[in-house]
Amino acid sequence: MADPKETKEKYTIKRFRSVGKENPDYGQARDWLRAVGFGFHDEQRSDELVDKILAMYQADNRELTGVYVNDEPPLHALNPGFPVATFGTLENKLNVGFGQELRTRQITAVTVRGTHRRNGILRGMMTADLADAKDDGFAMAALTASEASIYGRFGFGVATFERSIKVDTGPRFRLRHEPVGRVEIADPRVLLHLAPEVFERVHHRTPGSIVRQDAYRHQVSGAMKRDGSEDKAIKCALHYAPDGTIDGYVSYKFAGWDTKPYTVEIVDLVAASDSAYLELWQFLGSIDLVEQVSWPDAPVEDPLAWALEDGRCIASSDYRDMLWLRVLDVPAALSARRFGADGRLVLEVRDPLGFADGRWELTSEGGVPTIKEAEGGNPDLRMDITDLGSVYLGAVNPVTLVSAGRIREHTPGAALIARNMFAVERPAHCLTHF
Repeated sequence: MADPKETKEKYTIKRFRSVGKENPDYGQARDWLRAVGFGFHDEQRSDELVDKILAMYQADNRELTGVYVNDEPPLHALNPGFPVATFGTLENKLNVGFGQELRTRQITAVTVRGTHRRNGILRGMMTADLADAKDDGFAMAALTASEASIYGRFGFGVATFERSIKVDTGPRFRLRHEPVGRVEIADPRVLLHLAPEVFERVHHRTPGSIVRQDAYRHQVSGAMKRDGSEDKAIKCALHYAPDGTIDGYVSYKFAGWDTKPYTVEIVDLVAASDSAYLELWQFLGSIDLVEQVSWPDAPVEDPLAWALEDGRCIASSDYRDMLWLRVLDVPAALSARRFGADGRLVLEVRDPLGFADGRWELTSEGGVPTIKEAEGGNPDLRMDITDLGSVYLGAVNPVTLVSAGRIREHTPGAALIARNMFAVERPAHCLTHF
């Protein structure tokens, strides 16, 4: 890593908000956004698309961080106003189980230009932001990672998972479910206002869910593709509960006649009840001339497989990590939860960055936690802060982490007690990429 003093002399860090064209700082926000696109290999964005994205960033109240070279660049190189690294943050609520929510710092748009790596830029941005987040009272930070090997060293642990599925909707596709509501086709543009309303209900019943950013309603409604144009291929169906309220939707598109088998691709499937979820799948399985439905963001623990008469209709692939959590304040994060079983554990947590080191006694009575500092002697469990982030939502089994050598169990059976205590009422799943 570069010497911190040398890095400080070489670079300047600026923090600012997204603004529109009428603001004098518009050029700074525009160049920052184009630098993000460069880092993620996007095509160069038009001025119109830049304006649309910055407007959505304003709706999210995002803070943008750019790192700039102090020296004048050589001839023909990008101008010094174009950042060599980017970092974005916003604030939203994370469902931590049993109806509880935790104010969470979301980290996104992290890029470092290849020509400026190994200068301590990423470490500097990340540690400074985590310190600021803790000072601002955040007990948790979260991100979704494009590369799995980067963020563990900053204390993030994998907390939820997802997978890609392809479902055979031919003659074998039969669900053991009698509909209680109804599904109707709708103009996809209704999702511009309906999608956030329905998702809010889903969020409150789903551990691991994090409130969505403004871009989602534009994408799932077909109002805006990644290139800023309208997605005219998107279609939409709504689920109506027995009382007539809309409690689910699916946004989807046909993959084209050149794709075999003929396939419908799910853009977004959001259901606020078990019946709505299965009935939306019944609708998808009934679409004429379609032989397969694909979904890249399906849950790992999916009731669809158990509702089908033939579970082998589902072909699963690309099982992967989704939400990563970074605990910044152990007592505050544990106090925000309700626990699935009563018990007592002494946890020793190691944090190489120093934000959350310590030893705590966690007691759950009636699911309500009490946390206090623990005194000497061996803890029941000793773990790194990354492992606490992984077990926090119940999606990663502490017993497995003991077997992997990541958690050390000093009291026999403590990992099993931890598994039962950290369990949540429904499988943890995050439908929000950011």
